[in-house]
Amino acid sequence: MKKTSISDIYTKNNYINKFITIHGWVRNNRISKIGISFLTVYDGSSIHTVQIIASKFLSNYYTEIIKLTIGCSVVISGILILSKGCLQIYEIKAKHISVLGWIDHPNLYPISAKKHTIEHIRNFCHLRPRTNLIRAISRIRNVVFHSLHQFLDKYGYLWVSTPIITSINAEGAGSMFKVSMLDIDNHREIKNNDSNKKTDFFKKQVFLTVSGQLTLEAYACALSKVYSLGPTFRAENSNTKKHLTEFWMLEVEKSFSNINDIYIFAEKLLKNSVLCVLNNCISELLFLQKTIDKNIVNRLNSFINTDFIVIEYTEIINILLNNKDVIDDEIVWGKDLSSNQEKYLVNIYFKAPIIVINYPKILKAFYMKVNSDNKTVAAFDILIPEVGEIIGGSEREDRIKYLDSRIDQTGLNKKDYEWYQDLRRYGTVPHAGFGLGLERLIVFITGIKNIREAIPFPRTVGHADF
Repeated sequence: MKKTSISDIYTKNNYINKFITIHGWVRNNRISKIGISFLTVYDGSSIHTVQIIASKFLSNYYTEIIKLTIGCSVVISGILILSKGCLQIYEIKAKHISVLGWIDHPNLYPISAKKHTIEHIRNFCHLRPRTNLIRAISRIRNVVFHSLHQFLDKYGYLWVSTPIITSINAEGAGSMFKVSMLDIDNHREIKNNDSNKKTDFFKKQVFLTVSGQLTLEAYACALSKVYSLGPTFRAENSNTKKHLTEFWMLEVEKSFSNINDIYIFAEKLLKNSVLCVLNNCISELLFLQKTIDKNIVNRLNSFINTDFIVIEYTEIINILLNNKDVIDDEIVWGKDLSSNQEKYLVNIYFKAPIIVINYPKILKAFYMKVNSDNKTVAAFDILIPEVGEIIGGSEREDRIKYLDSRIDQTGLNKKDYEWYQDLRRYGTVPHAGFGLGLERLIVFITGIKNIREAIPFPRTVGHADF
């Protein structure tokens, strides 16, 4: 028996008045007094549902159909017709309905017919894909990922798989998850000493990656244009709406490039992803426009048609100092911009996305290229409305002398980075790159307020279920 998807019903016009079969789940069952059940069914192929008209003359009407509750899975065969009602476009006059799966104890089903808060459904991540909200976000997330691969392939970038288990700290920070096979269950404390490291699986201390950038650079220095797309991990005790401990990162590296090249390319990439969502997810966006952000379509169209403003970090500090009466946060050259300062700059002062360039080197990682003033590095951040920082990038330090000095200044173990220095010893080239947090992009596109809805199974402080 050939199955028809609800997506095909809405996108193709050759099913009207034809006998079709759909598989799906019940969203609602409205039973009339005259012996007709009106079932709302979805199948996951699109945000749309289809109404099923089931009459009392069906053989299992009284034994099964009237007992169907939200979440039950069904197979329905019947004639597709245009609906006379104003709430839906299509209906299926059912000729046969089979029940594949029932809901045990419907009164205890967490995703019931009543409207639940986002916080409530977050407690049931294994069931929340059954809600319209998460289905819409999931479809948008899928399009975003595809758009990135297609865009980078179009411009000649090669996809490289970088390691998830690593012995290096790409960011020079201490917020890394350690990976070990030592028997921590039978030891209250395992000391971090050389003896323990040598008996562990890798014979050395290893971590979950915070970034694939350094290993990606090795391929950029041979293949010119490369990227990676995968999970990264930060052991930061930040329990906020903007932070995850596991998230997906796009990282791009290009040889024979500089900061100007790379931030222009990053802007194009961002706009292309948003455009792809506008072109391919209009039904999902219209749903979100009704439920989350009433201005979502106009906002996204405005984003892709607005030129990003490029401005020096030092100039940003001067702007903030001249407007310190409207910002409570401390404003000091050499300090990171606060979330409130970022919002003020993009939402109020510029009313546009901005690209902040040439940060103080004290704020940035050791691999970023030192400028001629010896105070700043050729780094940039892209700040966008509502989200703040979404992309961070830089020219990479291609001069071995400067790289050695920066490694010393940050207190890193030089032996761990010998291979990275080899990239400068053997045919060094100017190169640049950036990283994009995918979940932050999803937050911006969808208008959701918490990043935990932007990923299927969020990992945050104290939460690692499933």
